[in-house]
Amino acid sequence: MTNGKLRVLIEHIQPQVDEGLYPAKRTVGERVDITAHIFGDGHDHIRAEVVYRFGKQGEWTSVEMQPTVNDEWRASFNATQKGSYFFKVRAWIDHFDTWYDGFKKKASANVDVKTELMEGAEFLRAVAGDDSKVIALAKKLEDTKSYKAAVDTVLSPDFGRVVHEKPLRQNETVSEKEFEVRVEHAKALYSTWYELFPRSSSLQAGKHGTFADTIKLLPRVAAMNFDVLYMPPIHPIGKVNRKGKNNNVKSLPGEPGSPWAIGSDEGGHKAVHKELGTLEDYKRLIKEAKKFNIDIALDLAFQCAPDHPYVKEHPEWFKQRPDGTIQYAENPPKKYQDIYPFNFETDQWQELWEELKSVIFYWIEQGVTIFRVDNPHTKPIPFWQWAIAEVNKKYPDVIFLSEAFTRPKVMASLAKIGFTQSYTYFTWRVSKQEIVEYMTELVNGPSRNYFRPNFWPNTPDILPWHLQHQGENIFIIRLALAATLSASYGIYGPPYEFYENAPVEGREEYYNSEKYEVRTYDWRKTNRMTDIITLINKARKENPALQSTWNMQFCSVENPNLIAFLKATDDLSNVIMVVVNLDQHTKQSGYIQVPKEALRLSNKINLKLNDLITGEHYTWTQEWNYVELEPSKMPFHLFKVDIHESQM
Repeated sequence: MTNGKLRVLIEHIQPQVDEGLYPAKRTVGERVDITAHIFGDGHDHIRAEVVYRFGKQGEWTSVEMQPTVNDEWRASFNATQKGSYFFKVRAWIDHFDTWYDGFKKKASANVDVKTELMEGAEFLRAVAGDDSKVIALAKKLEDTKSYKAAVDTVLSPDFGRVVHEKPLRQNETVSEKEFEVRVEHAKALYSTWYELFPRSSSLQAGKHGTFADTIKLLPRVAAMNFDVLYMPPIHPIGKVNRKGKNNNVKSLPGEPGSPWAIGSDEGGHKAVHKELGTLEDYKRLIKEAKKFNIDIALDLAFQCAPDHPYVKEHPEWFKQRPDGTIQYAENPPKKYQDIYPFNFETDQWQELWEELKSVIFYWIEQGVTIFRVDNPHTKPIPFWQWAIAEVNKKYPDVIFLSEAFTRPKVMASLAKIGFTQSYTYFTWRVSKQEIVEYMTELVNGPSRNYFRPNFWPNTPDILPWHLQHQGENIFIIRLALAATLSASYGIYGPPYEFYENAPVEGREEYYNSEKYEVRTYDWRKTNRMTDIITLINKARKENPALQSTWNMQFCSVENPNLIAFLKATDDLSNVIMVVVNLDQHTKQSGYIQVPKEALRLSNKINLKLNDLITGEHYTWTQEWNYVELEPSKMPFHLFKVDIHESQM
């Protein structure tokens, strides 16, 4: 039987994931907001608090919760350390506070409160402990000869502080579960990715690029203010069933094949494609990149070419067909004759898991700290949960980016079980309504506690419809949205920089895809896009408001072709407003409403806006302000907002 004296109910505690089955995610420096629905019977006053600690053995710290609306309560603390925080919620009826509120109302109505003074003295003694000042207050209330002085004592500000600071804790309800918040390093939330194929990094036409060539490109990538350089798989490429240009099922002599068809007689997942260089060359690339504050991300693709050593050494790890062949990968109608997927239902699954884990550990030991994981949704989720947990035990700062454009619940599960960041549907969210709905879901929905988005306007696999056969304006628009809506974003660099827009007709794929051939780029060339990328990424580095996904608030704007949103730090020391013209062809204008409540503004408005891209300056003194964006000039504003001190 439950304790019948407990009158307070605690429900819907956040942040939590699947009732505490998985930890909620935060990064160092983020505020952890804890909310709960807390209520009881009648009108007695409720007090509530959060108690939290760092690690299972840490000292408990309490933070008072405050009611907001409709029996919802809130408290916050800052996550200052990497690791796990644990918290619980406590709530109780505070009869002392209930008495105090009633006393003030009765005294104000000139009701006789002699009995109430006696009750107050009892409450004071109950909460006093060895506090002599509180005991002295109790004696004042018990002095029947000084009725008015006793009433005045209760009505004084000092007495109110005692009631607040000395709550009467009786019959506490405590949340049944202890919830975990796992705090990771800042780069788990904020990162800026540039993707290139190292085999296309040579300045010499027709020459296969190398890691040494890629090292020469580091100053260029750094100048654009990227902090992650991601490259497709660097392993030997299969020679059997090698794909040719434009995914032709037969390759011609000299064609390089797809880097995702991993393994040949030259080695497998722990080897380096010899035309790129040696393992030492790759390690030197990692070392040189660090000098530019760039991390090298390794593509982790757990699949094999038909001539991968695993196929010969461990045929039991692959699905055997009745005709004696091995089942190659398919996603009907797509066929991947150059790839054999692992059979995770093999009786030797434990050996397979251990070997794949050893691949991850091998590359970490070579200096890799970021993995972009190819198609993780085609491997068992329990495998990833185990493998990532094994990595985290020894290397807690390793980032795993999930490249899973798949069903929402599968993407969510991958994020819950340990993937640090996730690809998203942003690539296909184009209209204002689509963007607003999607961002509202990410920021305010339950996935906020486990899903960290990484926005990509294009990838080697995807040339979306809205970029096909289009000019630079739409490329700039999509870049601006990706880089400002999400704290992490990336581009498949050269094609995006140089506005490549030719598709395989009828499909969202690049014609003459770099996946199947070596490309030659003029890496010395820069253009308007290069400049804009550089300025946007510089703004991201210099403005903390752009380093979070979760601080976004859309602004009202009367034109459906204009989208506007605000991002700000908690203390409003850094405020950014972004306005984007979603119409790549036509000038659009309209009035934007300043979110006065979010900016803690009075009716008198005085905002100074500096466009970090164009250098233009504006002053807004009204709640509604006119904007005009000509796409051929610049299809977006990236405003740094200065709030005049008198307004805050």
